[in-house]
Amino acid sequence: MTLAYDWAGRVGDTWADQWRRTDLSFANLSPHLNAAILDAAPETGTAVDIGCGAGGTAIALAAARPALTVLGIDLSRNLVETARERGAAYPNLRFEVGDASELGGITADLLFSRHGVMFFDDPIAAFARLRCAVAADAHLVFSCFRDVTLNAWAIETGAAVTGTAPQKPGTSPGPFAFADADHVHSILQASGWAGDEQPIDYSYRAGEGEQAVDEALAFFSRIGPAAARLRELDGAAQEAGRERLRGVLVAHLRNDAVDFPASAWIWSCRPA
Repeated sequence: MTLAYDWAGRVGDTWADQWRRTDLSFANLSPHLNAAILDAAPETGTAVDIGCGAGGTAIALAAARPALTVLGIDLSRNLVETARERGAAYPNLRFEVGDASELGGITADLLFSRHGVMFFDDPIAAFARLRCAVAADAHLVFSCFRDVTLNAWAIETGAAVTGTAPQKPGTSPGPFAFADADHVHSILQASGWAGDEQPIDYSYRAGEGEQAVDEALAFFSRIGPAAARLRELDGAAQEAGRERLRGVLVAHLRNDAVDFPASAWIWSCRPA
């Protein structure tokens, strides 16, 4: 389970440190998500990035819609600082530290998120608050992982460290909390939204270049199921787990890139 305070602390700090690698991992999904966001985006008004992370998705929208005010919100101060540095060239873009489900006096014309909505402690309450903070014709567009069995990067790397498959995630806050489309439909319906989902299969790129395996090993040693399992080990056991992980990464190396099968949902929603 990954909760809000994790993002405000250690998890957010790690993602801020690893933002180039996390952006690379989503590089083959982001064009699909960015296109869906752009399709829903008005020319003017206000758009809010929920859990903006290091800012890549908000920056893409700000560049494509220069007359639209784009606001990115994240619990992690370090991620927001990174996003501000990356987005400094766009006068229509700003980033703030805070809870993205509490928009205060903002009335948004578009809400969007790249894998940032699965961590609410109470998703129905959070989406209901967001519903109250949007214009009547607003859109909500977000991505989230599909079932963990469709995401080999999680299954294979986690299993490599200890030799046992990770337990299938449930609906507790975390990366796979929104994997079940029926579960997400129920959340949306209960919070005043109606939405449709589109499955997107893509390659999850963990490393590339001459040192692709080392890059991927450094990434999975810090973020994801393998990192969580490595933290539970020490000494020789940890080193053995890391070597087994390296073996899995070598097996996925093709043309100077370490790629894993992955799958996500892209949801497009309107107020019900």
